[in-house]
Amino acid sequence: MEKTLVIFKPSAMERGYVGQILTRFQQKGLIIAGMKMMQLDENILREHYAHLVDKSFFPLLLSAMMASPVIVMCLKGKDAVNVVRLMTGATNGREALPGTIRGDFSCSNQENIIHASSSAEDAKAEIKRFFSENEIFDWMPQNLKFTYSSIEME
Repeated sequence: MEKTLVIFKPSAMERGYVGQILTRFQQKGLIIAGMKMMQLDENILREHYAHLVDKSFFPLLLSAMMASPVIVMCLKGKDAVNVVRLMTGATNGREALPGTIRGDFSCSNQENIIHASSSAEDAKAEIKRFFSENEIFDWMPQNLKFTYSSIEME
């Protein structure tokens, strides 16, 4: 099963949306493989957003991501990266479709509630950045046979 990283950003934490969003992921059938609360600092954010450090909005991004603790989570499931990206919606909350996380909880491009890995390769690097090996659990809920067909579990 594929793994992906999700970050509940300060905008989700401060507005009290963590439980509702987590419920959506679990109802979809995604499995929590790791989860913890942490305060992000500039070093980890510069690494995580290395592709954005030269952008004019980067200082605003730093400030927004350090405004409060966040929850980082490793989810796993069949095609987890794509499933989570579809559930998350467009980066700009004003453009995200209703029914997506950002479409339902965000009206901002910056304060957009959640980060989700953009590819399987990015997910591997991001999970390694935020979790040690002993913080990721390889467990399968007993009800998984009601989430996927037997051929999808292979």
